[in-house]
Amino acid sequence: MDAVSAFILIVEDEPKLAALLGDYLKAAGHETAWIANGLEVIPAIRARAPDLVLLDLMLPGRDGLDICRELRSFSELPVIMMTARVEEIDRLLGLELGADDYICKPYSPREVVARCKAVLRRNRRSLPPEGAPLQIDEAGWRASFHGIELDLTPVEFRLLRTLSAAPGRVFSREQLLDGLYDDHRVVTDRTVDSHIKNLRRKLEQIAPEAPLIRSIYGVGYRFEGD
Repeated sequence: MDAVSAFILIVEDEPKLAALLGDYLKAAGHETAWIANGLEVIPAIRARAPDLVLLDLMLPGRDGLDICRELRSFSELPVIMMTARVEEIDRLLGLELGADDYICKPYSPREVVARCKAVLRRNRRSLPPEGAPLQIDEAGWRASFHGIELDLTPVEFRLLRTLSAAPGRVFSREQLLDGLYDDHRVVTDRTVDSHIKNLRRKLEQIAPEAPLIRSIYGVGYRFEGD
């Protein structure tokens, strides 16, 4: 299996289409599972988190947008939404809920495989390398530092994920605020400072000699890890 082989969950209520996608993805070296009913998706993901979800918008039981909304409340695993509904409002809403990509039906299975490959590579580049002191588990919504699991709030996890994905880059408070809350509540810059303080404290309890998050006066914050 190549570097981007993955376990991909196909959520599609058309059996022939799901089978076709499964055949193409398996030929590309991926493992797949198929779910046709929207009510079964979240329990399946909690039981075994996939590396990527191909999520149809129109499903029996529960629609794809609602599933994506709940999924983003506890996981950042990659989602590619698939639908025959091409209205712009649906497309924007899908992406605002946290979808990583959007494919309109009818589509070529080869295109879907290519999109999956691109999203998986993009997602894996954002994760710390294996063996690094800090490890981020996107699907499980967990992080560990020097082998010790961190007890993080969802906001602290998002902050750490964002900062650690780009070591050396300085993020302004405004940039960090953009991805802080799912409900787009109005918060101040000082909210970021408070969460960063708590996050630093939890990291320094494990390794006080190696501060990972630096304050850049008048600008924002930078992650110092490799």
